[in-house]
Amino acid sequence: MQARFSSNANLVKAMEVFVAVAETGQMTGAARALGLTQSAVSQHVAALEKAYGVRLFDRSVRPARLTQGGALLLGHAARILHAVADLDTGMRHRGPHPISVLKIGLLASIATTLTPDLVALARDGFGVQDVTLHAGQSGQHEALLRTKKADIAITSNPFYDMDGLERHPVLRESFLLVLPGSYRGPHGTLEEVASRLPLIRFADTTGVGRQTIQHLRRLDLAPARVIQADRSSMVSACVARGMGFALLTPSLLIDGFVERMPVRILPLPVARVSRTLTVVARANKLGPFPAKVAGLARSRLTDQIATQMGEAGLSALAFPEDG
Repeated sequence: MQARFSSNANLVKAMEVFVAVAETGQMTGAARALGLTQSAVSQHVAALEKAYGVRLFDRSVRPARLTQGGALLLGHAARILHAVADLDTGMRHRGPHPISVLKIGLLASIATTLTPDLVALARDGFGVQDVTLHAGQSGQHEALLRTKKADIAITSNPFYDMDGLERHPVLRESFLLVLPGSYRGPHGTLEEVASRLPLIRFADTTGVGRQTIQHLRRLDLAPARVIQADRSSMVSACVARGMGFALLTPSLLIDGFVERMPVRILPLPVARVSRTLTVVARANKLGPFPAKVAGLARSRLTDQIATQMGEAGLSALAFPEDG
């Protein structure tokens, strides 16, 4: 049966959605990654199934499993989407410079620190004419990369489940115990702190929030009082007001220290946990630019952390080798 769509753009979009479902094994995961509703994802998959007259997924198992027809379409869809992405890159990067248009995603917590230098590097170092920056969480970066709305991202998730990407580590940073500046109680264990102060943490929908929950579960600790927010400045502001304590990394604390919020930072008692900031970009499409971005971010963030937090912040940093 010949596939019929109202436009080639609709067919490409349906294939993007289908590949996301195949990779995640579920409609909800694909919807979250692509920034769509679950209903929209289902409609795209149903349109492909109707167009080609085959069932693409065995929905009797969880996670959903590709049928023989689905496996065949996945191979074709992957090649088509890569070709479309290459065409998009080639057309957008036409002209006298290797990169003329650039779309960058970066974590909201480091956006203020890095944005001016990123724009300067793109324009002065690589001749980029048009720079668009998106600040947000790592989950939003995944959607931007999958839908080609970002060429490169500075993020806390290396997206190892996504093919066709190159990765350059920026730095690894340990989580710290963040207390109100006025707190004078015991802090030898998190249990002691949690018995006196509420936990202020990132929301469950964020990577930092989920990582915090997992760490506390490993410690068999479930604070009775919790305040959630989705921005580091919101968490830091509440801690500074004496409303609770938090587990944050140095880069998440930069804005709070810049605004001179009265907080006290200490190493985490006993068990340690860390995250790695990584530059992720489409493989072999931006030349040396991604590696240059990683070097710039490493230098700028280290300088800012040293200036604002001194040795307490620097001691929480490590620098993985690229490659």
